Amino acid sequence: MKILISLMGVIMSQVISANLLEQPLRLLNATQEVQLASDFPAKAYLVVNTASRCGYTSQYQGLQNLHQRFAEQGLQVIGFPSMDFAGQEFEDEAQTANFCAVNFAVSFPLMATASVKGPQAQPFWQQLTQASESPAWNFHKYLLDAQGQVVAVFPSSVAPEDARLLQAIEPLLAK
Repeated sequence: MKILISLMGVIMSQVISANLLEQPLRLLNATQEVQLASDFPAKAYLVVNTASRCGYTSQYQGLQNLHQRFAEQGLQVIGFPSMDFAGQEFEDEAQTANFCAVNFAVSFPLMATASVKGPQAQPFWQQLTQASESPAWNFHKYLLDAQGQVVAVFPSSVAPEDARLLQAIEPLLAK
């Protein structure tokens, strides 16, 4: 009986992760919808809830550096601006897009501003947090493998350049 329950858990985890990467998502300041699996195929995804007016906002630079350093090896950084934590994102998506471009030259994909926690969370985030944990603050980081399985989760205090994050990313890119 334990084996059957364990096997069902593995199957459900694979279904959740596959659906996660196939969730329709709208790009920031655009009407275009995308799916991570087909529009941004990768060996690994670093999913981050972001905010433009937060004490951790400077992490955009580190995320951009990761994107530039590892994109060709298969890492896809994905940012999700959110108002969930003290309303620290611009209400206007054009302002958010401009802020990220002008201040950090962000070239990794940014999705439309969305809720990332609680019952009002965007479906992508509902699935992601069901498989791991809810973000505690802005710049909470989720490392996913190519199948959408959560490999590691890092709090806001872990900077993109942190050795712990790099040590989690590198093996996924070696596959």
